[in-house]
Order: sequence, then structure tokens, then C-alpha cells
Amino acid sequence: MRIPPTPLLLTCLVAGLVAGLPAGALAADAAARPRAREVGIAIGTLPPGPRNAITDVEGVGVGHATFAQGTRFNTGVTAIVPHRGNLFRERVPAAIVVGNGFGKLLGVTQVQELGELETPVLLTGTLGVWKVADAMASHLLAQPGMEQVRSINPVVGETNDGWLSDIRARPVGAHQVEQALSRLSYAEVEEGAVGAGAGTVAFGWKGGIGTSSRRLGAAQGGHTVGVLVQSNFGGHLTVAGVPVWKALPDPAAVARTVQPPPSTGDGSIMIVVATDAPLDPAALRRLATRALTGLARTGSDMSNGSGDYVIAFSTAAQNRRRGGAPVQPAASVANDAMTPLFQAAAEATEEAILNSMLRAGTVHGHQGTAAALPLQPLLQALDAAGARTTP
Repeated sequence: MRIPPTPLLLTCLVAGLVAGLPAGALAADAAARPRAREVGIAIGTLPPGPRNAITDVEGVGVGHATFAQGTRFNTGVTAIVPHRGNLFRERVPAAIVVGNGFGKLLGVTQVQELGELETPVLLTGTLGVWKVADAMASHLLAQPGMEQVRSINPVVGETNDGWLSDIRARPVGAHQVEQALSRLSYAEVEEGAVGAGAGTVAFGWKGGIGTSSRRLGAAQGGHTVGVLVQSNFGGHLTVAGVPVWKALPDPAAVARTVQPPPSTGDGSIMIVVATDAPLDPAALRRLATRALTGLARTGSDMSNGSGDYVIAFSTAAQNRRRGGAPVQPAASVANDAMTPLFQAAAEATEEAILNSMLRAGTVHGHQGTAAALPLQPLLQALDAAGARTTP
């Protein structure tokens, strides 16, 4: 069904044409850009939660610290916490799935071995991983009740933002980590070119941070699955099953740059999956794997040079792991009841990736410009395929 023009849609269409404007116009560009459902792009069949964000899972918080300085630096840190308490003292079951391992995910082996998460998940740029991990360890060890801690396992993921940021300068450190962890939102989540998504590129267009959620009906358990992504990968952009890459202009031409931004399959994506469903590490591993289904639906091939990682955790109170208890809880949704959760993870991942691109404005960076995904040809291609609904 074709959507009649509305003020919001017209604003968005205009915003989609401003790629390549001077930096002073970029703030308005980013502010005007819509999420998928605001322009009639509804992924899948399950309903989203009230915010359509990872924070629809009760207790989950997200914080950003963006480091943007002229064209030289566009990078930052994004923090995801499973609950408001001391995560080291009250750990959550977790699992990590590697789609393609061309990346630097710190803390992976302990999570895989013990099946639990004891620190927030931090995302940043590739060469900032070790500085960010060190800063998080210092931050956590300084917290009350942590005086006797002799081991801690920071979980820090990355994607390479070296096209839009001077990555070799490694500008992100303790200040940005403190900012991200101290500015947590348990409600709305900022998306686009913010935090760890400030300098990312997806499918040759500006990538970033995106989020989405799905809420199951009572007959399916009533659980919520939320996803947050840091998109920085490539392939052939597909939206709601439509190969829109065939209808989109050349990103380099739109960006008016001599050297084209990355548009091959190489790059990376970090996917964080949260749920309030009681799941043990084995079930969480199964759930995390389905997020890769959502990634594939967007046109990714998980190429040789792409680091594709999924971190999944359960916030269910009955499954919290508290130190000193000789027997730890391990309640889990039965295998036969997992399919709706699988569908939720796939759909939310696909929509989160789309939101990460739709919300990101054009960024002029260190090696060139990453143009915002142009809305007008995107929506026209979707309309021609009958893939939009009334928002």
C-alpha cells in the first residue's frame, strides 16, 4: 500500500537528499531522520515492545559517549547493562556466538566457559578495545563492595571506524567509559551516529547504533526480546525482503567523495540480545544464533573480513547467579517453547540494523564522507514492491 505524503514523511524525504551538505547542516539531517516504523517499514509479524528498544527488557540500560571532533574523530563508547545492581555480585546467564571471528571481542572465553556475564557490555572502535577494557576494570574495581576482587572479566566488543575516525590515534579512554556508564538510560535509546556508532559505515552508507524489540503474547510466554546493534558491515542491502540495493544510488556519488566509503562485505557488527525469559546458557546460545538470521536478511554474507558477534543474556531474576552459593539456579524455557523467542531475536535484529542506518545522518570524517541512507529511493523501491504499510 502506498502511503500518502505526511509532514513527517516529507521532512524525512528532504533529509534523505541532504547528504554531502556542509557540516552545519548535519545536525538537522540527523534530527529529522526517522525510525523504520515511522515511515511504514514493519519488519516481521511479532509486535514490538512499547519503546521498540532493548530497554523494553526490564532493567536493561544503555549509555553513550560520543567523541566527535571536526573531521578527524568520529568514535565513542556504548554501554549496555543487564540490571541496575552490581553485576559482578549478581551475574546473569549469558552466551556468545561467533558468526565470523575477524574481530576483537574481549572476555569471550570466560563467558563461553562459565555461561555468565559479570560486567556491562561495552562497544567501541577496534583499536580502542584494550583502553576501554582497562578503563572499565578500573571503574568497576573502584565501586563499593569490590575491594577484595582479584579477577574481573570485562566484555568489550568493537567494529572498525577507521574510515571516519583517525583510529590509530586511539582517542577513546577512561573519560568516555565513565560517561557511558554514568549516563545510562533505562527508557529511550539514542540511535544512529552516536557512541560506538559515531564512525561506522554499513553497506557503503552511514551505519551506527540501532535497537528494536519484540514482545510475545501471553500464550507464547509473554516474554520480551530486545536487540541493540553496532552496524559496520557490508553486502547487498535488503529491506523487508526487497533488494533495495538495486534502486539506490552509488554511496560515493551521493557523498561527493573521490575515494568511496567501504561497501564490500568486510566490516563488522556487534549484536547484543537481551531477554527477560528465563534461559540457561545453552538456550541463550541457541537464541543468539537466531540473531544471525536477522543479520542475513539485511543482505550480509558475513564475509572474510567481517567480525560478526552476538552476545545474549537473560535478565530473569530467578536465574541470577550470586557469589558463594554452592548451587546456582538454571531454570529455562523448554526447548519446545523456544521458537517464538527465536523469531523475536531474528526480527528485532533485522529491524535494529535498519534503524541504525535510518537514524544516522551524513558524517564527514577522517578519510571521506559516509552519506546518510537516502530515503526517497529507498521508500520508492519498497512501495514498488508493496512492502510498506501505513505508519
